[in-house]
Amino acid sequence: MPRRKKQPEAPKGSWLTTYGDMVTLLLTFFVLLFSMSTISPGKFQQVVVGIRSALTGMPPSVLTGGKSLSEEPLITSQRGVYQELIRIAEEYKGKITIQEKDEGTVIIMQDMAFFYPASAKLTPEAKELLGKIGSIVIEHTTNVLQIYGYADDQPLSQDSIYVSNWHLSSARASSVVQFFTEELKKRRSVERLADIRAGRFDPEYFYDSQRFYPIGMGDWPIKREIQALRTYIDSEKQLATDKLQQGQINRDLYNQTTEKLDSEYLARLAQLRNQYRRIDILIKREKAK
Repeated sequence: MPRRKKQPEAPKGSWLTTYGDMVTLLLTFFVLLFSMSTISPGKFQQVVVGIRSALTGMPPSVLTGGKSLSEEPLITSQRGVYQELIRIAEEYKGKITIQEKDEGTVIIMQDMAFFYPASAKLTPEAKELLGKIGSIVIEHTTNVLQIYGYADDQPLSQDSIYVSNWHLSSARASSVVQFFTEELKKRRSVERLADIRAGRFDPEYFYDSQRFYPIGMGDWPIKREIQALRTYIDSEKQLATDKLQQGQINRDLYNQTTEKLDSEYLARLAQLRNQYRRIDILIKREKAK
């Protein structure tokens, strides 16, 4: 009688692998649901930026995500952010410049009365502009923001509360930070109350004071430019003197030349002082802690 062949038995416990995978996937799914229910708006938008960047194959710029999400996280990937800044720059013709540098994006605001003379108190015009720029930059980035304050070359009065122009410029930068983290924060909380209630906007997250670093530049930037201007004017005067001594020009023409150079110096000095009525905002390629 022929032997009956044994049927191969199914390996015991093979179903455990499939079951374990299913349990792991379910656990991951519920963890994802839980994390999304408590995630901050910034982190959620970082995920959105990452997915869109991966699908389009184009890395975002400093105003749309930077080199990497870990170093340059932004809240939105919409190019409308940059375009809105350009629109404001066009509104304030010649007073706002946007530059890309290795450190990040710099917004330069100049030739405006941002502060009262020899003071760190912001003017109403300054608050209006800073409100427009700040609401865009602060609410659409999670980057570190460095605020630069300046002072011109003119010495402070003896009764000034500031020891030097270094102290004045630092106080000016701090005034801008205080405006952002207090006054603008309160204003935007009222304006976006519906978004706050709907969970689409968290002012405590975006206006966190740890994001802001005030930096005083003192008066050395303008003094450096004034020195270059003074060197140029002196060299032109020396050239005119040499021509007078060599008989190439007469005394009247020499006097006209030196008077013209003196007028040019005063005009360009006034222009420089206007340019250093200035505030810079640097959006660093660095995530806020």
